[in-house]
Amino acid sequence: MLNAIVGLGQIGLVAAIALGWAAKRFAIDVDEREQAICAALPGANCGGCGFPGCASYASAIISGAAPINLCRLGGSAVVENIADIMGVKAELQAAQIAVVLCQGDNSKTTLKYRYCGLHDCNAANQLADGPKLCPSGCLGLGSCVAVCAFAAISISAQGLAQVNRSRCTGCGKCVAICPRHVIRLAPAAATTHVLCSSHDKGGVVRSYCQVGCIGCGLCRKTVPEAFIVDKFLARIDYAHADLAAAAIAICPNGCIVDFSKNFPAGSRLSSPPSLVADDGKDQH
Repeated sequence: MLNAIVGLGQIGLVAAIALGWAAKRFAIDVDEREQAICAALPGANCGGCGFPGCASYASAIISGAAPINLCRLGGSAVVENIADIMGVKAELQAAQIAVVLCQGDNSKTTLKYRYCGLHDCNAANQLADGPKLCPSGCLGLGSCVAVCAFAAISISAQGLAQVNRSRCTGCGKCVAICPRHVIRLAPAAATTHVLCSSHDKGGVVRSYCQVGCIGCGLCRKTVPEAFIVDKFLARIDYAHADLAAAAIAICPNGCIVDFSKNFPAGSRLSSPPSLVADDGKDQH
């Protein structure tokens, strides 16, 4: 009995020595800066930086595979912290917010058929190019809602995606998931947008949407610095977005909307205070 106990003890001692040697021999050196960067990041693992999570992004920064300013959620404070850790200059990016470039909900557009399938925009879009006659309109089935980690998107009672600017971090996941590319990232400082994505001619647009852009060009004639008309669709030149509101009154279909009027309903204009602006200050 005693011999057995001694024998087991010797085996345990040898195993412990072997494991200790193996731990040192095959240990992976972790850069302390990587751990510090990971601690500085928000920890939301939202994927807005283009990496699966904060740890992956921290590793990419250390390896030189990613810049230090990709975390939109963390904003300027996180960028500056990472810059200190890496010993580099902080380069701030302009804050961005997702905008749904469409107003054509189910009460303002014509439907080709009643869709009763999987509640997913990508699935619906594969069935005869979606239930809406407009080839570029929001399908309102909530694929964007499902991927938003910050509850910044909702679907209205009439089936239109709406972004709450006070919650949006500009991560871009909703942009990537939308099969019709209706959602775009725009400067958070810009309050005026053309809410349409259709490049069809005016007569065609009128046949399926009450609020679509008909490419009339009146906005460009009124404020040429702030608008670009490309293939029958007007869009804002965000370098001069502060001038765009002057064209709202002349738009025949009401496509140009000023978000400072608390549009969409229930959404506050102010951006999250952590978002990075051009000068490193908050955008409101």
